[in-house]
This record gives sequence, C-alpha cells and structure tokens, in this order.
Amino acid sequence: MKRLLELTRYAVVIPAFAAILGALLLMVQGSVEMVAVVIESVSDKTTLKDVIVDVLTAIDAILLGTVLLVIGFGLYELFIDTNIQVPPWLRVEDLDDLKSKLIGVVVAIIAVVFVGIFVDSNRASDVISYGVGAGALVVGLAIFAFATKKNNGKISSKK
Repeated sequence: MKRLLELTRYAVVIPAFAAILGALLLMVQGSVEMVAVVIESVSDKTTLKDVIVDVLTAIDAILLGTVLLVIGFGLYELFIDTNIQVPPWLRVEDLDDLKSKLIGVVVAIIAVVFVGIFVDSNRASDVISYGVGAGALVVGLAIFAFATKKNNGKISSKK
C-alpha cells in the first residue's frame, strides 16, 4: 500500500508536461506575433500607439508562457526529479519557492496588461479602474507572499 501511495506522485507528470507544452505554444505564438508586428509596422507605417499595443500583446503571451514553464518545471522538479538541469533562478526546493516565482511573473504580466490598456486610446476610460484593480491585485499578492513566507530554517521561540 505504501508503494502504491508513493507511485501516485507520478500523476503530476501529465500536468507538468501539459504546462510545458502550453508554454512553448504561447512563446511561439507570441514570437510569431512580434515578428508580424515588426513587419507590419515597417511596411504599413502604423501608428506608434498601435505598435505599442500589439507589442505588449505579444509580450503578454510570452510572459504567460513563462508562467506555464515555471509551473511545469516546478511541478516536475518537486514531484519527480529534483536533479533536472535548470538555471539557479528556476530551481524549486518547495512549494513556497514555486509560489514566489509565480507571484513575480504574475506581477510582470499585470504590469504589461496595464501598460497596454494605458496606451490604448480606445480604452482610455478604463485606465483608472484597471489601475486600481491591478494595484489591488499586486498589493494582495505582496501581502499573501509576506504572510505565507517561510522562516528560512529559523525557529522563533517565545518564552
């Protein structure tokens, strides 16, 4: 029974690889979109604001792909193989590491989306509401990260 329970950790292989495949798809599509924006802006002389919105949309897809990649590698590293070769910044020792990495990338995505709304003249009336919402979300994530931060091995003793 114990061995069967230990083997259930391999159930995470499918979601980990699915996240990595989704990451690759978004990164490729974001990169293709970026190339298309460059070609279109050079040949059609589009306005600067339109180029900025299109570039930020492509960056948003790439950043979302990065989130999925972090999730995929993190899950695989946590449950399957702790010795996979990843850059030191992507190394995940526990769920707190994965959580903090995800919060960092999500904040970057929020910033990109907000800037896209900020420069889009068709959505000028939404800037305040999106700004307040984005700010509240970032503050909430910061509070969550601080409140759930691990002690780094230090045990506080109350006397």
